[in-house]
Amino acid sequence: MQTYNAVGRRKNAVARVRIAPGTGKRIINKVQMKKYLQRETLEMVVEQPLQELGISDSFDVYVNVSGGGLSGQAGAIRHGISRALVEYDENYRKSLKARGFLTRDPRMVERKKSGRPKARKRFQFSKR
Repeated sequence: MQTYNAVGRRKNAVARVRIAPGTGKRIINKVQMKKYLQRETLEMVVEQPLQELGISDSFDVYVNVSGGGLSGQAGAIRHGISRALVEYDENYRKSLKARGFLTRDPRMVERKKSGRPKARKRFQFSKR
């Protein structure tokens, strides 16, 4: 059976994705997707590239994901699935690129600076 591999990233999450022609199974860290992601909105995020192409039931998706929270992990999985689909068929690139699924989202958490309570927040200022 031919498989297609890709890596997706979002925030601090890294997803190693393997897709194979199949019946529509979704396994994330050896657990069913519904059980792992827990929220329907995150499941929708993961399914977006497959539904955009209208092939959601024709591929099995196996994912190992680590780092970050569930939302970042869902974004990383979407990115990985999109990349793997392009590896499967280069003709998918145009529609996936138009929806922004192939773009690595560069937004990261800003580091905390010294002398401040958070990255940008300041302590209360008093003139006296």
